Amino acid sequence: MNDSTSEATPFLATRVLGAKPSATKEMTHLANQLRLAGRDIITLSQGEPDFPTPLHVREAAKAAIDRNESRYTEVPGTLALREAVCRKFERDNALRFTPEQVQVGCGAKQLLYNALQATINDGDEVVIPTPAWVSYPEMVLLAGGTPVIVRCNAASGFKITPGQLEEAITPRTKWIMLNSPSNPSGAIYSAAELAALTAVLLRHPQVWIMADDIYEKIRYDAAPFATPAAVTPELAARTLTINGVSKAYAMTGWRVGFGAGPKELIKAMNLVQSQSTSHTSSISQAAAIAALDGPMDFLPGFVDAFRQRRDQVVGDLRQIDGISCDLPPGAFYAFPGCMGLLGRRDPSGNLISTDTELALYLLRESGVAVVPGTAFELPGHFRVSYAAADDELKAATARIAAACARLQ
Repeated sequence: MNDSTSEATPFLATRVLGAKPSATKEMTHLANQLRLAGRDIITLSQGEPDFPTPLHVREAAKAAIDRNESRYTEVPGTLALREAVCRKFERDNALRFTPEQVQVGCGAKQLLYNALQATINDGDEVVIPTPAWVSYPEMVLLAGGTPVIVRCNAASGFKITPGQLEEAITPRTKWIMLNSPSNPSGAIYSAAELAALTAVLLRHPQVWIMADDIYEKIRYDAAPFATPAAVTPELAARTLTINGVSKAYAMTGWRVGFGAGPKELIKAMNLVQSQSTSHTSSISQAAAIAALDGPMDFLPGFVDAFRQRRDQVVGDLRQIDGISCDLPPGAFYAFPGCMGLLGRRDPSGNLISTDTELALYLLRESGVAVVPGTAFELPGHFRVSYAAADDELKAATARIAAACARLQ
């Protein structure tokens, strides 16, 4: 192939050229580079509990290794794990599935990706309320779809309203992606709020619901958790409910997520997965059974620690001139507004005009890695993960405050 042909026909696919890498991973990568260069860096850009995986889960994995459970499993996951997933959904969410309606993947992220790859045709639209996890729009684009971004600000609790949803739906709409509790805002949809949204969806039979419930267990009030298929059973036939063990069980590296929905959808998702990863680790699957079926007595301690960290971080951020910050009801992120800081200049005279420039300034000036709100499709904010040690969080907010005070 000569150079002219190469220039006329790019080797890389346009869907890849148009996609962006994960901003959370990019900021963490930049932080790691600075750390390797000798800088003292506090990384608050990664959504990962700092607690150890519960002992009974680790012991189950060791026992599976000793039993030599190190062979291929079925593509959708072992029958034992899918049965455990069914028990979890019935116990926690009053949702009844059979193992044939369950797919296990390499984290909840793969379930989202599989579903979009299995269902999206070129030009199909997916409604994404923002702020939204950074991967949602990019996964839609990689599937050939069109993300329809609906901006939801602090005034609405960072949640889409029925009116906004109605306005966003067109004949090409195929999915709405709902994440509750939300990454990055921590917002939680109540049963009443979900019922108002599903009332809209009942009028649009072409629209399916992708319910990403991965932060289900990380909530700070006594209100019961609500998920769309349970709130409006009439929509269960077009709802994919996704969850996993990463967050509640401190098992991010084990890479086990699961989703449940109509058989025809799960069958198509299995086809996609069979031609990509096949299945997640057999040992991780054994550990996930222990997680789902085992004791949850560790969870209140996890949540109490996150609550204390949340209160500390939000309280500290609220003391900084130019920053506003709501108290998130779930997940382990704060999503402060920073519009009051934009338009100021750093000590070198450089203008800070965007949240991305502010995040890079905080990394460079204070050694704290955060993620700009633009990455979550809601500019004027940044995300702080408080899934870190208390002393790190206290040092980080003090550094942020000092760096912000130097802006003129």
